[in-house]
Amino acid sequence: MTTRFPRLLALAGATALAGCNLAPTYVRPVGAVPAALPQGGVYPVAATDARDVTKIGWRQFFVDERLRQVIQHGLDNNQDLALAAATVLQARAQYRVQRADLVPTTAATGSGTYTNNPVGAAGATGAAGATTGTGGTSGTGATGTGTVGGAVGTGSSNLEFYSANVGFSAFELDLFGRVRNLSKAALEQYFASEEAQRSTRISLIAEIATAWLTIASDEDQLALSQQTLGTFQETLRLTTAQFRIGVASELESRQAETNYQAARNDIAVLRTRIAQDRNALDLLVGRPVEPALLPVALGDARAGIEVLPTDLSSTVLLRRPDVLQAEHQLIAQNANIGAARAAFFPTISLTAAVGTISTALTGLFGGGSFTYSASPAVSLPLFDGGRNRGNLDYARASQQAAVATYRRTVQVAFREAADALSQRGTIDEQISAQSARANAAQIAARLSDARYRAGVDSFLTSLDAQRTAYGARQQLVTTRYARGANLVELYRALGGGLD
Repeated sequence: MTTRFPRLLALAGATALAGCNLAPTYVRPVGAVPAALPQGGVYPVAATDARDVTKIGWRQFFVDERLRQVIQHGLDNNQDLALAAATVLQARAQYRVQRADLVPTTAATGSGTYTNNPVGAAGATGAAGATTGTGGTSGTGATGTGTVGGAVGTGSSNLEFYSANVGFSAFELDLFGRVRNLSKAALEQYFASEEAQRSTRISLIAEIATAWLTIASDEDQLALSQQTLGTFQETLRLTTAQFRIGVASELESRQAETNYQAARNDIAVLRTRIAQDRNALDLLVGRPVEPALLPVALGDARAGIEVLPTDLSSTVLLRRPDVLQAEHQLIAQNANIGAARAAFFPTISLTAAVGTISTALTGLFGGGSFTYSASPAVSLPLFDGGRNRGNLDYARASQQAAVATYRRTVQVAFREAADALSQRGTIDEQISAQSARANAAQIAARLSDARYRAGVDSFLTSLDAQRTAYGARQQLVTTRYARGANLVELYRALGGGLD
């Protein structure tokens, strides 16, 4: 009799392991994007010495040591990243909780009963040893209650019973994969949270680099405005003096003042913008950034490596963290369908315990005190008002939504990478054109001023040439910033490495 319980446990375990899985077979959705990223036309020609940005860590990608230090500070202190890390820990804990249902929760219990009621004592010992298969030395019966009769026969009015048991309660035999699918769904959500953390990390690195370059660009714009202000101020001084002696008109003096005041306004705006840029960078980093780590001009702010791959397969986008996150969430919804389907089938649970019982504490582990119990239970849903059907429909709809989310995530990734590559293909030409334009505008401004002083051109022509030169140089700074920001965007859009 004592071998029945281990055999029962072995049979239950084998039955659970042999259970079926009602979840649909997962097949990765086919993304509605071309097989390769765009090539030709505005897109750059592939470089033979290009490095795969997805395998380049950010320390190798960003070459300016000041920027590297700022990024590292951000990775150490940013609160959004800390929140993402906490979310990963939450998901991992939830998975461990769900996974625990795959094994029985075993507990040890001990109890003592003191009574002067023989009927109550018989009920207590009968509950603990109702299926006892051993005989006691005091002549216990098949039910294990003969001891009670013996105790009463002695004339004692106080009865004592002690028991110790080890067992589990209501352990579900996972014949149809409900618990396994719920565990798999929790595991995939955990994986999704890890990918979300990676995505947050990449985005944070890109945002810090972009904010750092923005400061550099605005510093360049401020230096340009201050230089232009000096030119406009000198022009205003000369025209004002000429107006006073009657050589120039008041109109010319006021026109010169217009340019001067516009440059003053630009300086004030840029000073405010730079302060706001620094505040934004401090927020991203999670602490004030030392002035020594800030760029003083865009010209000395080389953000990242210059040579990047361009002839990439679109499958590289499938390794982006946000795409992997969407896929893990899709797999989780797939598993939820299996759990919802299993709810239509019988649920089999088992409560079992082994232990010992005695009328004396010293005899609790003596011979003849062994007891065991096993209580299998089956529950078959007959009528639930449509609850199980509703849960299954909801799981299927959630899976369809996850498929759409995954496909859209892939499409967005393709568009972001294609946009970044398209700008990469023309940005050098833009820089060249803007540089030539700014140079030509500077020469035109000098010639116009000389012609005005020689009496050949009007003062309005000279002022217009100065404004054109100022605007061309401002646009050149903006284009240079766009070039640096494009490198950062390529790092993010292609799912750059994190090491």
